[in-house]
Amino acid sequence: MTITKTPLEGCIILNPRVFNDERGYFFESFNATTFNQAVGYTVDFVQDNQSFSTKGVFRGLHLQKGENAQAKLVRVTHGKVLDVAVDLRAGSETYGQYYGVELSAKNNTQFFIPRGFAHGFVVLSDEAVFQYKCDNYYNKQSEGGLHYADPDLAIDWKLPNNELIVSEKDAELPFLKDAPDFGF
Repeated sequence: MTITKTPLEGCIILNPRVFNDERGYFFESFNATTFNQAVGYTVDFVQDNQSFSTKGVFRGLHLQKGENAQAKLVRVTHGKVLDVAVDLRAGSETYGQYYGVELSAKNNTQFFIPRGFAHGFVVLSDEAVFQYKCDNYYNKQSEGGLHYADPDLAIDWKLPNNELIVSEKDAELPFLKDAPDFGF
């Protein structure tokens, strides 16, 4: 597995070694020892989630606040998305900055987002199946997030805003300058 650091401390890209032959392919998608060595500490994933979406669907920028914060290891098993993490850790040198990576069933890339980040993605293919592991259980009372079109973040979602399919709930999330303290 190839591990690549991103400009946001703690966020890493993981690319598995893929073995192809006339039958198809094989790769190890997760190995706890390898993963924990890559991030430098033990992450105990306790919940796996999966979503199906069509082109232009935007999900995010979501987070779990305070003691219910979640680290995520995300991947796409069908289709292609642009996946983005926004640093919200108080005192971080990259606070308010984002990093985006294209995840697809073709590239098998995975993206690790530690606690203290907002996370979201937009579907770039006709359809996508998005899977992720979380190190903490979902807690409805701890939901939070940021508006996808925050001008201070200036995220290029690779699709025009008028082509994004955004839930009413996500469209009402605050801009970073108006956001509450998320407890990171």
